[in-house]
Amino acid sequence: MAKRTDYYDDPTAPAANSMVPSVNVMIENEAGQILMIQRSDNGNWAIPGGAIDLGESLSDAAIRETHEETGIECAITGIVGIYTDPKHIIFYTSNGEARQEFSIVLTARAVSGTPTTSSESTKVEWVSRADLADRQMDRSMRQRIEHYLDGSTSPHLD
Repeated sequence: MAKRTDYYDDPTAPAANSMVPSVNVMIENEAGQILMIQRSDNGNWAIPGGAIDLGESLSDAAIRETHEETGIECAITGIVGIYTDPKHIIFYTSNGEARQEFSIVLTARAVSGTPTTSSESTKVEWVSRADLADRQMDRSMRQRIEHYLDGSTSPHLD
């Protein structure tokens, strides 16, 4: 399987050669747990998400990616922020793509489904806030989760 490596402000990172709009989805259940996946391409924990396909709306992509990666159907409820930091480069070994970060993070509520893994996720779990610090994740993913947990009523923009 292709691997993904995240670089942040790293002089050894490859130069960006693409920018792909993507979406991540923050879903919290009634117990205050966050829906998370363990990524199959790098082993890091993350909230579900992925690229927005041509002909697809932001909300439709968020719902599709969440279902594909987790087995959970969701309804979009809001926005956490927009993340476009050019210091964050995502390198894919399968094709040499070095992507500059461009992610819109939305909030959603779970509607139905059972946590189920996919080719993109080796684990799908509802993770308590107390256990988030123990999960291995990229710096940018941790930042997105922290912005959500801060409870700001204004979206984060960078």
